[in-house]
Amino acid sequence: LLIDDDSDDADVFIEAINSLDKNVTCLAETNPIKALEFLKSTKILPDLIFLDYNMPVLNGNEFIEKMRAVEKLKPIPVILYSSYSENAAAQLSIIHETERFISKPNTFTELTALLKNILDEQ
Repeated sequence: LLIDDDSDDADVFIEAINSLDKNVTCLAETNPIKALEFLKSTKILPDLIFLDYNMPVLNGNEFIEKMRAVEKLKPIPVILYSSYSENAAAQLSIIHETERFISKPNTFTELTALLKNILDEQ
């Protein structure tokens, strides 16, 4: 599941996932509140959540806090996905022990390679 308020970024992300030729289905939600409601109500939970940090209404940390308060959602791994560099994210205390952080790549090729590595680890 990708949660990113920028629909253009979400489209590129989905295109990159689909280009990997893996047996992966990726859903995207641009509204973090709707994403949280979906997660609470669905019977089939995602194996992994990519979560944009900079979103209106709920930022990445606020979303994680609300998500982790729901027992059935606690075990889902979350990767914070942001335009911040990893150093900036660390200085802003965005990175937590329980979540992984990645910077949004600048090119489609970099994004595809990054996603391939992450999915190979799963």
